[in-house]
Amino acid sequence: MKIIRTLYDMTQYRVQQRDRGASVGFVPTMGALHEGHMSLVEQAVRENAVTVVSVFVNPIQFNNKEDYEKYPRTEEEDFKKLAAAGVDAVFAPTAEELYPEEGNNCKEYELGEVASVMEGKYRPGHFQGVAKVLDLLFRLIDPRRAYFGEKDFQQIAVVRNLLKSEGLHVEIVACPIKRASDGLALSSRNTRLTKEQRDVAPEIYQTLKYSVEYSKDHSVQATHDTVVEHLDAIPGMKVEYFEIVDARTLQPIDEWDESNWIVGCITVYCGDVRLIDNIAYRLPNKVDHAD
Repeated sequence: MKIIRTLYDMTQYRVQQRDRGASVGFVPTMGALHEGHMSLVEQAVRENAVTVVSVFVNPIQFNNKEDYEKYPRTEEEDFKKLAAAGVDAVFAPTAEELYPEEGNNCKEYELGEVASVMEGKYRPGHFQGVAKVLDLLFRLIDPRRAYFGEKDFQQIAVVRNLLKSEGLHVEIVACPIKRASDGLALSSRNTRLTKEQRDVAPEIYQTLKYSVEYSKDHSVQATHDTVVEHLDAIPGMKVEYFEIVDARTLQPIDEWDESNWIVGCITVYCGDVRLIDNIAYRLPNKVDHAD
């Protein structure tokens, strides 16, 4: 496995792959890799001649400096996992390499209404930072396919809009959420949970699962309220937001018959650790995405 640190070397590597006609699968990560990340990597390895993984904690997508500083970094372990999985190259630059001083001004990307709600509302500037790094990485690595986990459901919608607005031709492959045996969605941030917090964190998914059955006989508002009330009643847990939305537009719905694809997206603070998850309430026979 080749470890690449500079823009120049990454460009040279990609030219080599292009010259030999190799399809490239790309998995962007911020490291601290867990089974969720590795499931994306394994699918990319299966489906492409060459797999490139980026390991980069992107400072400009954090609107909380403390969250950025506390984000787990396990580069040596990450490289071992990726090599064992059959990854061909890892791009692991420094922030100074990726964002030289003269080019560090973020342009405003056209990301649409999907970027203005939920994470967009509670983390101002977050999706512009995500768009900046992905725009750079997509142009640099030039993948045929890029793999994202559905835990970040909103992010996938934002990335699709980024590709459209920037005229980039990358197939986005959305992969199912990977969960621990007790249901907690796998996340690098889980490593920051204390034992007591880790014991109660699975209540997020258990509550969401319960609410799917509850929703069959109750209104959207009642379903929303029962989720928030239950989780807020658990010591040490606080819901930042819970939105029940049309899965294509990510706009809130008032009635179940407004869409045939409805998803509940939630962010919960467990102590000072911010955890996200989502669950489908209604699914179409064939999942498609808005243009």
